Amino acid sequence: MDGRLQDRVAVITGGGSGIGAATARLFAAQGARLALVDRDEDAADAMAEELCQSGAEAMALAGDVGNETEVDTHRDAIMARFGTIDILLASAGWSTGTSVPDTSAEMWNAVINTNLTGSFLWSRAVLDPMRKAGRGSIVLVGSQLAMAGGKANAAYLASKGAIVSLTQTMAVDHAAEGIRVNAVIPGAIDTPLLRRAFDRAQNPQAAREASTARHPLGRLGTAEDVARGVLFLASDDAAFTTGSCLRVDGGWLAA
Repeated sequence: MDGRLQDRVAVITGGGSGIGAATARLFAAQGARLALVDRDEDAADAMAEELCQSGAEAMALAGDVGNETEVDTHRDAIMARFGTIDILLASAGWSTGTSVPDTSAEMWNAVINTNLTGSFLWSRAVLDPMRKAGRGSIVLVGSQLAMAGGKANAAYLASKGAIVSLTQTMAVDHAAEGIRVNAVIPGAIDTPLLRRAFDRAQNPQAAREASTARHPLGRLGTAEDVARGVLFLASDDAAFTTGSCLRVDGGWLAA
């Protein structure tokens, strides 16, 4: 452990599983204090308990990242516990796997509310304490599909494309305040979200193999692969990096 995040307070949405959980473990190993937000209360509680047992300081908050009142209430609880917020990773995500004709307004709103509105609301919530402190790092989660395109995932791709634009405009708006805003762009990452996507396919194993073959590195990514990219963006190693989209995609977009 080199303590790159020693005593910094990090909020991670979607912190109960996948990229959020892997990042929470890595951040804790680097000395961060963690607030984990997840709609799955049991998963958030279990992850916070795991981190506390490892010697880290962590709290769990259950709720909907797209609910403005809940977000502000959770932000206030984190401030009451830790007194500041230094880092945000907005990794809560949802996908339906449908094209536009097959996407109901309810399905569309559910995806946009989690992926995009949740990122907006949590970014807005942490900006006030970050501006007062004169520093901060916000990391949003995009997708290689937002840049390369993909089939039958209209709401998800739309939300992730908007994440890239949101990242860039916030980076410009808040650079002079000492706040950096970047996005990580994962490829196909072997997480519960991706496994659910494969399960929706007519032949899940064939879908998995086809996705794996799209990566020149010859494998699916892991949540830990993405977590290491997030750590770079969140830490002082990226002190001169803002408005950037860091690809952690196994070469997908280069192929």
